[in-house]
Amino acid sequence: MKAILRTAAAGVAIASFGIASAASAATNDDAQVTAEILTALSVDVVPGDDTLDFGTIADGGIVGATSVVVGSNGVRGACPALLQCGGTTDAPSFLITGLSGLPVDISVRNATESLNLPVGTVVPAGFAAAMTVSSFTLSTNQITLNGTAANDTFTVGGTLSVNPNQYPGIYSGTLTVDVAYN
Repeated sequence: MKAILRTAAAGVAIASFGIASAASAATNDDAQVTAEILTALSVDVVPGDDTLDFGTIADGGIVGATSVVVGSNGVRGACPALLQCGGTTDAPSFLITGLSGLPVDISVRNATESLNLPVGTVVPAGFAAAMTVSSFTLSTNQITLNGTAANDTFTVGGTLSVNPNQYPGIYSGTLTVDVAYN
């Protein structure tokens, strides 16, 4: 009987050792949890320097769509044959405001923008009543903000497509730029 009790006691001791071993084999570790909140990022066209202006253009008998280019520096390229170009040109300037020291990516939202005559303008048959601007150029695609207007500003140029028989008038449209922290 003593032998049975000793064997039973030894079995209980071995079983409890196994249970203790399984419990002491559990382990854990910690990981950090972080979140970065950035200040608001905004872009605003600079008042008084807010127009992509191709100047004045006269059709001298073009037979197909003809391109007039204004660079991001506001300078018009050579006037194409059969067009007469004059007047003042300009590229709009945009100021980015945000957290200093961070890079910001810059892009033009649409690849093409339409220019139209004022609403209500009656265009006779045979005349083109709209133009497009495309191939936008940026003075830079990325800026690292430093809180100074001289550094945090960029400009936009583009290419105007003038159609044959473009109806005379002042055409206008909208150009949208997007900025995002990189």
